[in-house]
Amino acid sequence: MTDRLGATGFVALAPDLYRGELAEHTEMNKAAELMQKLPPDRAARDMSAAVDYLSKHPAVTSSGIGVMGFCMGGMLAFLIAANRPDKVKAAVPFYGFPQGAMEPDWSKMTAAVSGHMAEKDSFFAAAAARSLEAKLRGMGKDVTLTVHAGAGHAFMGPHNALGTLDTALAARVWPLAINFLRQHVR
Repeated sequence: MTDRLGATGFVALAPDLYRGELAEHTEMNKAAELMQKLPPDRAARDMSAAVDYLSKHPAVTSSGIGVMGFCMGGMLAFLIAANRPDKVKAAVPFYGFPQGAMEPDWSKMTAAVSGHMAEKDSFFAAAAARSLEAKLRGMGKDVTLTVHAGAGHAFMGPHNALGTLDTALAARVWPLAINFLRQHVR
């Protein structure tokens, strides 16, 4: 997805939060283990460093940074948007968001958010996404979380590890995400 984002003209960076450890798309148990072992404070520092790196990169000409993430990356996109209002101006989280004790202090977030959630998602419930959207809008935040009817978690995942890839939906949503980023960080 990082390469795909870069191909649209953005300077794209995927921070190595697992410090070189990888899980293939068929290794769902290993992927879950890596996610569970990831120290949240280290992930936050690494992501913040990535934002700083990009903001100083000579190819970055905008005054703000946009973030995009999928599943855990969607949740992390929300977190970095809330924790780095000085640089993060747009967030596009896909089927992931912080819940309960994982929620940050939303009061600092100034980024516009256009999220894409799945109706049939056992990891991040559609009702919880709608509740978060209402909460953030109630705080005056520019947030839209679209819950895509009939879609399952990882509907954008080209590897289709969960059997939920929806190519038609992915083809409709990707240009919306790109246009949103262009509106807010260029």
